[in-house]
Amino acid sequence: MSLKDDLISDARLIFRTTWTKRNGQVVPELENLRLGNDAVELDATVLYADMTDSTKMVDSKTPEKSAEIYKAYMQCSAKIIKEEGGAITAYDGDRIMAIFIGNSKNTTAAKAALKLQWGLREVINREFKAYYTDDDYQLNHTVGIDSSKLFVSRIGVRNDNDLVWVGRAANYAAKLSAISEGLSAVYITDAVYNALNESSKLGGPNRQNMWEPLFWNTMNKMQIYRSTWQWTP
Repeated sequence: MSLKDDLISDARLIFRTTWTKRNGQVVPELENLRLGNDAVELDATVLYADMTDSTKMVDSKTPEKSAEIYKAYMQCSAKIIKEEGGAITAYDGDRIMAIFIGNSKNTTAAKAALKLQWGLREVINREFKAYYTDDDYQLNHTVGIDSSKLFVSRIGVRNDNDLVWVGRAANYAAKLSAISEGLSAVYITDAVYNALNESSKLGGPNRQNMWEPLFWNTMNKMQIYRSTWQWTP
């Protein structure tokens, strides 16, 4: 069979095969799903953390220094996310994706994001400047969070495949993390904000709201919220 015939056969099989679906209670692993039309559906909150202007960083610094910044940021982020009960689902170049499930998924995702703010400012940037005293570089990031039902399936070919997370939360969280306003901030949708308990909504000695309402102009002026606060672990 030629490559052309093989590709046509694959597409026909995908479009004509009935899906096998089941509700998920845990974040699925790769081995939990078959390569065919097999899926897990779950309610989840998605967090994307994206390093800002990483292309400029790579263009202006040695590969070794850039790699150190990548490694320090990803390691710090992953440990904070895991500590808050999130599951890392992807390291995608200069950003990290995580899934939170359970009754407090929005609150814990927001808490993790605010701790990422602390990690960026008080760990990554502080330690970078402590060692590279003649370099005034400062890393910024944007964190996006949304919550929705997700449809999780396995994609790719045998011995070279991964999971795809289909649903609003995955797309919106990624788009929110791409907002760049020259500052490190966390952006959450209305769905996430309305599900927060006070521990992730109010902060400081005066218990003030850590989230300011905004309109997401590029998404039909959708209501979102931004925070520049940080949470010390």
